Amino acid sequence: MHHTDGDMESRTKPDGPNRPLLDPDLLKAIVAVVDCGGFTAAAARLHSTQSTVSQKIRRLEELVGHRLLDRGGREILPTDAGQALLGHARHLLALNDQILDVMAGAAVAVTVRLGVPEDFVASRATQVLADFSRRHPQVKLEITSGLCSGLVARYDRGELDLILVKQRRHSRAAVACKPETLAWIDSARHPCFQVDPVPLVTFPPRGLYREDIIRAIEAMDRSWRIAYTCSSLHGIQHAVAAGLGISLLPLRTVTPDHAVLGPREGLPVVDDYEIVLLHRPTADDTVRALARALADLLDEEGHRTVPGGLS
Repeated sequence: MHHTDGDMESRTKPDGPNRPLLDPDLLKAIVAVVDCGGFTAAAARLHSTQSTVSQKIRRLEELVGHRLLDRGGREILPTDAGQALLGHARHLLALNDQILDVMAGAAVAVTVRLGVPEDFVASRATQVLADFSRRHPQVKLEITSGLCSGLVARYDRGELDLILVKQRRHSRAAVACKPETLAWIDSARHPCFQVDPVPLVTFPPRGLYREDIIRAIEAMDRSWRIAYTCSSLHGIQHAVAAGLGISLLPLRTVTPDHAVLGPREGLPVVDDYEIVLLHRPTADDTVRALARALADLLDEEGHRTVPGGLS
């Protein structure tokens, strides 16, 4: 006795999370049967058996509550319900393939989160990063610049994979490091070192060099005042050049608008800072490769690396 769509058991459609999920394997089975015109050819395409394919069709019919194939004639044809289902089945199977393609691409793509100080953004380091990207097109670089204290905090929270920062010597074990040469600077056009109290241009509290500046001026028995505070390196540079006060900055950031001060003015040499590269012992090969590229940059500039640190 042949059944029509209306002969299938009437069901109340469950709502929400109780609705059944259609197994893509079942959808592949009906698509193969219709495309191949029969169960035998479909089984061969699916590398399965005819009985298994038949069971999958029956299971799918039970799930949707309709007969999907008309088996009465020489050809196996979809019923009206089967025809309606086929279009959606092909769409779902294609979407499944798209998801797998996207995930396959995501598995290849690697993101490295790098933190660097502001004064490195416009330096040769940018070219090194561009060269690295060309050699590793599957790597996405997410670069964050800012104050070293902020970069270290983000690194400690797990938000950065690799950081190039300045620290007092030997504060942390590093994979590469080099001494940081600092310079006392005043304005070339509007010098103010002899002003009393001497005006100081510094990073915010807990910023690099701030305490060193204050300690050095107090050791000279000079009165001082904080004339300008800024979290931006460029802000510090411009403030000093404009004559707002003196400061202490890396020698490489000195411009022609600055006058370099030193022992002749009674200011000490500050040589207890270093630039370091930090990554975790568990860092993957991509992070280590980028660390080696940045360490090579430090070497090019006559810096030293920790023996064995970038293995």
